[in-house]
Amino acid sequence: MAEDHCFFNKDFVITKTPKKSPLVLRTVVLIFSMVCGVYICSICLKQISAFRKPKLIDIQAIHQPCYASGLEQWEIPYVHFPKPYTYSRNECACNPVRYFAILSMQRSGSGWFETLLNSHINISSNGEIFSVKERRSNMSTITETLDRVYNLDWFNSASKNECSAAVGFKWMLNQGLMEHHNEIVEYFNRRGVSAVFLFRRNLLRRMISVLANSYDRDAKSLNGTHKSHVHSPHEAEILARYKPKVNTALLIPDLKRVEDTTAKALEYFKSTRHIIVYYEDLVNNHTKLMDVQEFLRVPQRDLKSRQVKIHKAPLSEQLENWDEVLSALNGTRYESFLHLD
Repeated sequence: MAEDHCFFNKDFVITKTPKKSPLVLRTVVLIFSMVCGVYICSICLKQISAFRKPKLIDIQAIHQPCYASGLEQWEIPYVHFPKPYTYSRNECACNPVRYFAILSMQRSGSGWFETLLNSHINISSNGEIFSVKERRSNMSTITETLDRVYNLDWFNSASKNECSAAVGFKWMLNQGLMEHHNEIVEYFNRRGVSAVFLFRRNLLRRMISVLANSYDRDAKSLNGTHKSHVHSPHEAEILARYKPKVNTALLIPDLKRVEDTTAKALEYFKSTRHIIVYYEDLVNNHTKLMDVQEFLRVPQRDLKSRQVKIHKAPLSEQLENWDEVLSALNGTRYESFLHLD
């Protein structure tokens, strides 16, 4: 009986073992599954990280700064990549831009010269922006206006903002330029702005143009409209009919004052990168326009303007008191103005 009892106990143990084995097995399988899951997840995370990494590199590449190749060392300060606040330059974001300003005096051919520049597909010259007094009331407003122009945030009919290669405007010497010359020279040199001086050799012809234009502001000879520049020979002929009378007592002092102003401007801005251009040279020698394009570092183009010259007749036919002017200038250093066209 004892043996039977023992045997019974052994059987009892044997029958219990199969009931415990599935639990251990399940535990082992569960642990194995967890280890495999962790391993698989780690592999997946590595693959996802490797997959995303090139995208991060691409994003960084987009924000990398632009560079212009093939530049001489002296050119680097004058090459810019503006980022307008009001729009995106898109595919032209890395097109280099040069900044310029046409520094001139009224009735020196600056309007005609600017239309020539704007006929170039890569040049935007934005007109006489400081003719508005508020923009030149102090250096702060001047700087604010300049920043808008050179950041390509200035809009008018001449703007070719996205892909401009040279952007600027024309600035008359009596529009705050001489009063704030120190600050403006500092701004030009700091921002890399090049100056294009445009003057007229024959100051007597310039004086006639100033007097005639001043008269037409009130007379409004073209159907009640004043025009400083015209685009048809008929309009030019109408405006040229007026013959101003020059005050000969003030003639020589006025010519000297213009000469002195010109000399001062050249002295004030001599530390800037600049070129000096004369109206008469542009008219008589078209290679001068090539010099200007080379100075602005833009591709050479055949530049054209629709403007028509108003005063084309000899000086003797343009002045009411020609004989008095002739007498006043003969024998002076300004005598050449009587014959120079």
